[in-house]
Amino acid sequence: MRTRYFALILGIFILLLGLSGFVPNLLTLPNNAPAIKVDAGYGYQLGLFPTNVIFNLIKVAVGALGIAAFWSFGFARSYAQIVAISYGLLAVLGLIPGANTMFGLIPIFGNNVWFHAVTAAIAAYFGFVEPVSPQEVNEAGRRIA
Repeated sequence: MRTRYFALILGIFILLLGLSGFVPNLLTLPNNAPAIKVDAGYGYQLGLFPTNVIFNLIKVAVGALGIAAFWSFGFARSYAQIVAISYGLLAVLGLIPGANTMFGLIPIFGNNVWFHAVTAAIAAYFGFVEPVSPQEVNEAGRRIA
C-alpha cells in the first residue's frame, strides 16, 4: 500500500514541479551555466534547479505516470523501479562534463544531481526493497510485482 502512495505523492510533486517550470516568474536566468542547444524556457526553477521546456515536459509526463500508477500495486512498483534506475542514471550523467546537459538537450547539472540521486534512492526502496503486504497478494496467493 505504501508503494502506491509513494507513486502518487512523487507523481503529484513531479507534475507540479514540471508545471511550475512553465511559469516565467518562477525562473531565473542562468548565469555562468553551460550553454544548451534547446534554450526555450532555459533557467533556474525556483532559483535552484536548471530546467528548460523539454525537461518540463518530461517532468509532467513522469508525474502523470506516477499519479496513474497509484491505481495498481504492480504498476506502482514498476513505476518506482523505473524511476530509481532512470533517476540514478540522470544523477550519474549530471556529474559527467559534456553529458550533464544530455548533449545540449536537457540541463541535468547542479542541484538536479542531488535531487535525482535522493529521488532514485527513495524510489529504489519502494521499487526493490519494501516487502509486499498481505493486501497486495492476489486471489491465487501469488505476489503481485
